[in-house]
Amino acid sequence: MTRRLLIGYLSLAALVLLCLEIPLGFVYSRGEREQVVNAAKDEAESVSAYAALSLAAGRAERDLPARVAHCARRIGGKVVVVGASGVPLATSHPMDPSVSGALADRPGIAAALRGTSTVDVRTSTIGGVEYLSVAAPVGQEARPAGAVWLTVPTRTVHERVHHVWMLLGLGGLAVLTAVAVVGFAFARWAGRPIRELERATHELAEGGGRFTPVTITKGPPEVRSLAAAFNRTAARLAHLLASQRAFAGEASHQLKTPLAALRLRLENLEPDVAARARGSLTAAVTETDRLARMVGHLLAMARLEEHAVIPAPVDLGAVCAERHRTWQPLFAREDVSLVLFAGSVGPVLAVPGAVEQIMDNLLSNALRASPPGSTVTIELRVPAPPRRALREGRPRWVDLHVTDEGPGMTEEQRARAFDRFWRAPGAPKGGSGLGLALVQRLAHASGGEATLHAAVTGGLDVVIRLPSVRPPAEGPGPGTDRPRGGRRREAPALPA
Repeated sequence: MTRRLLIGYLSLAALVLLCLEIPLGFVYSRGEREQVVNAAKDEAESVSAYAALSLAAGRAERDLPARVAHCARRIGGKVVVVGASGVPLATSHPMDPSVSGALADRPGIAAALRGTSTVDVRTSTIGGVEYLSVAAPVGQEARPAGAVWLTVPTRTVHERVHHVWMLLGLGGLAVLTAVAVVGFAFARWAGRPIRELERATHELAEGGGRFTPVTITKGPPEVRSLAAAFNRTAARLAHLLASQRAFAGEASHQLKTPLAALRLRLENLEPDVAARARGSLTAAVTETDRLARMVGHLLAMARLEEHAVIPAPVDLGAVCAERHRTWQPLFAREDVSLVLFAGSVGPVLAVPGAVEQIMDNLLSNALRASPPGSTVTIELRVPAPPRRALREGRPRWVDLHVTDEGPGMTEEQRARAFDRFWRAPGAPKGGSGLGLALVQRLAHASGGEATLHAAVTGGLDVVIRLPSVRPPAEGPGPGTDRPRGGRRREAPALPA
């Protein structure tokens, strides 16, 4: 912010200086030029009048050389007086015969001999005069008796104009320096409260609700008001997070312990329950287990919402292999095959522990929905990224598919499957309606997404897409979906 404010101040100051100094420099250069031209014209007319009087009195050879030399010394230039035929009558400096013989051919002298005063001015690129010559007729303009040719060196004027431009440049630089110093101080003063708010915001985000109130007594009034509003908002947020944390901790103990005791009491009642009531007892135990799982899911979601965990690299293939080994005996007991296709997809970004919870929920749902003799497939795929993503260097994705051969879901049911406490009509008993909601939360917290599709086998295909750590330039690994309808090469299934 300080840099942007400083650049804005300097840009505005530079624009104002350019709009003022450039016209001022050109006006000064034009004034100097006009002053030199007018002075040279006055000198030429003065010498012309003196020469006319000298010629009329017959004293030209005696008086003109002294007058011409005096005028040349005064203007610091050269003065030449020629007669009507173009022959030099008086010169302020020695002149070669070849040059003196060609004086009548010069455009300025020729025009003056015809009765026309001329001024020849050559200007430099910045407006300063480089060369100036003036020719004026002597005597009457209709029949001049001669001409005066005056040459004024303009190097001094040229240097003075350059000097003024340099002063203008140095003055502008000094003004910009002063603006930079004052602007930097003002920008630091205006930006210090913003930096304090930024620091407090990062502290609040990384501290899990713990923060230090921002004390801002200086700065713009709007920033001080913003700081006060931030302190109130942060304090309220910290109170809410502390209350939620306390609730999660207390609920974890107050709910799990009575549920465990209730289940134990129900199991102890089994020898004393009549045969016709055994079904009701079993249903009560089942509902107790369902309530325990529901409480566990609710506490897991509360902890997930409480802590803003940063995703970290996770070996997805290793986690899938570990969960496959863990769930394999349970699937075998229900006569359901659990197959894993795990290629080398590299690490992915995920919240620590999220992949394990996602796998457990998906496999638990798939086991309840799969009939005996069916197969549940775990498969890792790397979808081919679009060309635009490759050009822009965007991270690619890794898809985790868990596919079953159960009854599946309709399109309307798949649209509501991630809602909390929602269960599909006819779903197997024992579910809490929170498993897929927790899966979606974990996927979103890891920077990915969770979607449901109809499987080719008639069941449900749950796809968990997670960002890959491997950059796109490394190319896809085994198990990658090939574009344009090519066949996908799958890794061999792990043995049961």
